[in-house]
Amino acid sequence: MALTDTFVKNTKHKGSAAGEKYSDGGGLYLHITAAGKYWRMAYRFAGKQKTLALGVYPEVSLAKARKRRDDAKETLAEDVDPGVAKREEKAEKLAAAANTFEVVARDWLVKTKANRAQITQDKVTAWLENDAFPYIGKMPITSIGPRDILEKVIRKVEAREAIDTAHRLKQLCGQVFRYAVVSGLAERDVTADLREALASKTGTHYAAITDPKQVGQLMRSIFDYTGHPYTVAALKLTPLVFLRPGELRTAEWAEMDLDAAEWRIPASKMKMKVDHLVPLSKQAVEILRDIHPVTGHGRYVFPSLRTGERPMSENTINAALRGMGYAKEVHSAHGFRATARTIMDEVLGERVDLIEHQLSHAVKDPNGRAYNRTAHLPARREMMQRWADYLDKLRVGAEVSKRPAIPY
Repeated sequence: MALTDTFVKNTKHKGSAAGEKYSDGGGLYLHITAAGKYWRMAYRFAGKQKTLALGVYPEVSLAKARKRRDDAKETLAEDVDPGVAKREEKAEKLAAAANTFEVVARDWLVKTKANRAQITQDKVTAWLENDAFPYIGKMPITSIGPRDILEKVIRKVEAREAIDTAHRLKQLCGQVFRYAVVSGLAERDVTADLREALASKTGTHYAAITDPKQVGQLMRSIFDYTGHPYTVAALKLTPLVFLRPGELRTAEWAEMDLDAAEWRIPASKMKMKVDHLVPLSKQAVEILRDIHPVTGHGRYVFPSLRTGERPMSENTINAALRGMGYAKEVHSAHGFRATARTIMDEVLGERVDLIEHQLSHAVKDPNGRAYNRTAHLPARREMMQRWADYLDKLRVGAEVSKRPAIPY
């Protein structure tokens, strides 16, 4: 006689050491012991009597147990032992869970390391660690779809306007997936579905000089510039602090701590609306100390040339660059950020996450939490000083060797 939901729910263990068994038909039965209620299926395979575990009540209902019995019977009809099939399926699931995106990606990094220069290896590793692992790293690679890559990785990078990085990450994820395919860990490269989904690289951008030799000439032009003292000081400081023009021109003396060599900018002034801390190099502090006797009595470090009650005009730096012979298609005030980002990453091998943080882009820790403004301050302070020293060497034409890549 078939079981009912009411019977299964209300029937209790009667005290027998072996427990009680209640048949539902087709080999399915309910086995009740002191420990609980278990679904089992009795079947024969290759002439041997066997038992298949189908789950525990109430997690597995009577209806679900019957469905699992019917599935097992279909497996038997194909001359396959359902007990063996179940063990193999469990092993496959365990293997899939073990082969997460991060595990596969790190294996790929090791296996393909010989194909890349060390500085490139460090850069690629940093991109994955900063922008992919925190969001899809723990997911089994077989469970990741195109939308996971797009929404959890690419869109986050695009949101901080790092379009080139977004495209590079898509390419990196594709390489990891193709490695997984040839290793038998994935069926296909899901990033192939994202071909038309990314923001275009050819969008509006700010002209920037990124060739070190040309940057050296630019720095010489800045130091030779004989304009207004406010403008000269702002020009010299701009390459050293990685700020947007609007953030620099509205600098206030109240935000500066020259003894501590720190510039603390409130969230209200920042594009990302998060407090920002700029470690000041010795060169930056010297520039600010030099201009302090001239503008230190007022609110703004770089006041308007017409009145000290307002900050410097937004066109001042660009106008100075044009006066030095740098057309808007060649270099812009905003372009100093791209200059620093490109050379520090591709030439000097600085840590990408520290560069991004100093650019006031959104950077998160491995747990997905936004870094606060003091995160990695000692390392950022050292990086900013190295950058200032590097610019000095470019300016005087000294021989500049590439700095060894920093381990992440």
